[in-house]
Amino acid sequence: MTKFKDARIEILKDETLSKNWYHLRNITFNYTGSNGKTKTLKREVYDRGNGATILLYDPRRDSVILVRQFRMPAHLNGHSGWLLETPAGLLDGDNPTEAIRREVVEETGYVVKDVHPVFQSFMSPGAVTEIVHFFAAVIDVTERAEEGGGAAHGDEDIEVLEVPLADAVAMIETGEICDGKAIMLLQWAMLNKGKLGAQA
Repeated sequence: MTKFKDARIEILKDETLSKNWYHLRNITFNYTGSNGKTKTLKREVYDRGNGATILLYDPRRDSVILVRQFRMPAHLNGHSGWLLETPAGLLDGDNPTEAIRREVVEETGYVVKDVHPVFQSFMSPGAVTEIVHFFAAVIDVTERAEEGGGAAHGDEDIEVLEVPLADAVAMIETGEICDGKAIMLLQWAMLNKGKLGAQA
């Protein structure tokens, strides 16, 4: 990062604009850039906490478990709002491994013991603080412990689907899958099927 070796950030003011569902902040800061000049800038930052998501893969059937639920922001941007995703949720104070195990049971009804971290990602770093922890786990789709469908206290209404991995990847091209988390994990799975199968 040689271009920015002398860059400096000084936060001058951190104002809360809204703290209803999540936390919307207005940050005023001095930015000294690579040219040595300092400007005072403002950015709105959305803080919703960090999250986790997981690819549930059955190597015997070469299939994955996906969930479908309604997302208002997608609906407001021209989509129906019913997105196919990988199971996911906020950490809510748990470590990422505990959080994703909790979310898997709530959303899908599967119990996963061996979850394997694969990478972390800022999903929208221009506006959102969230880091998402990505995991993979091998399951047997015939061994579903509970019904799943989401936590009633969270007003979740989730459909659980088994989709052949090749079909899920093809659904990225058709636009049937347009959730970033799901796209990243499905593409990771295609590159790492050997590793996934070895976990069985």
